[in-house]
Amino acid sequence: MVHKKYYEALEKQEQFLSKKNKVDEKFYNGIYDRYENPVLTREHIPLTWQYDIDEETNPYFQERLGVNAVFNSGAIELNGKYYLVARIEGNDRKSFFGVAESDNGVDGFRFWDYPILLPDTCPEETNVYDMRLTKHEDGYIYGVFCSESKDTKTKDLSAAVAAAGIVRTKDLKTWERLPNLVTKRSPQQRNVVLHPEFVDGKYAFYTRPMDDFIDTGSGGGVGFGLCEDITNAVVDEEKMTSLRKYHTITECKNGAGAVPIKTEKGWIHIAHGVRNTAAGLRYVIYAFATDLKDPSKVIAEPSGMLIGPRGWERVGDVSNVVFTNGAIEGSDGKIYIYYASSDTRLHVAVTTKEQLMDYVFNTPTDPLRSVDCVKQRCELIKKNLELLGK
Repeated sequence: MVHKKYYEALEKQEQFLSKKNKVDEKFYNGIYDRYENPVLTREHIPLTWQYDIDEETNPYFQERLGVNAVFNSGAIELNGKYYLVARIEGNDRKSFFGVAESDNGVDGFRFWDYPILLPDTCPEETNVYDMRLTKHEDGYIYGVFCSESKDTKTKDLSAAVAAAGIVRTKDLKTWERLPNLVTKRSPQQRNVVLHPEFVDGKYAFYTRPMDDFIDTGSGGGVGFGLCEDITNAVVDEEKMTSLRKYHTITECKNGAGAVPIKTEKGWIHIAHGVRNTAAGLRYVIYAFATDLKDPSKVIAEPSGMLIGPRGWERVGDVSNVVFTNGAIEGSDGKIYIYYASSDTRLHVAVTTKEQLMDYVFNTPTDPLRSVDCVKQRCELIKKNLELLGK
């Protein structure tokens, strides 16, 4: 018999899932709109994923398989609907993927009946997370994610090895697992994104070269590499694109985020940058553009961050963090940037291609020294005061 508390909990969840999301009127920067509520939280997880609803085997209606957080999500639009392949972290710390669907991209997201059960082809793999979804011109939808395994070369139980796992699908339901990406220069890889078009007839990856699981070491920023065969992806050479720089938002490390968005002026990338602080690592989101013909060549890089954690977004399992691995260029002309806050919940920022292009190509670059930054700001102030007749 179904436990009566299941129906009580289901009614409360239905009220929560039916809430409409509104633009946050308190925030304005002319670049994008923030929304008042997250689009995905652990409260969105189906009760059937967490509880044994059988009163006989669970008389106290206790949570059996709890969920701690729902955050970093790949994103794609298919047939007029918005889909998120979210990272779901159980109470046991293991992450997995689930597909949530919405009609409008800002609210009403509901998970499908089952999470994604990936083909178990890597016996050493312990954890998977942060899938980027690329609708490629070859006809497949590719998911590139972090495949984590224990570092067996050390006795440190926290030491891990990160690789870029690859799956592909055509409907988000049936997934084919391909061999992990191999980069000959870099022993570890995270935050890898597959470019949506062939480059010189080859598959193109944005990489993040790493010497070990946490530190980038000799990795200088976001890399770029080509491979002949996606079913056995090997990158021989990684060029560097968006570089890490001293005393900037990318000083500690940076990495590709959403699949780049094609515009008439270039490919716009929405990435993340990390700097170290007395309170730990601070993650923010920034943007840059690369050349249409040579996607490894940076042609615009506006100063500073595009999105940073604000207010209660700064609080969570890993505080002071925003992170993106998914954006949708919708058929409605809007761009939906899905970003997680503090490794706990998922939000959306909505803009247009025109606004994003204006920001990327017309925002000044970082002059890299305080005195020059002040001169840059004084020039802006002077121009504005002259317009005001002062």
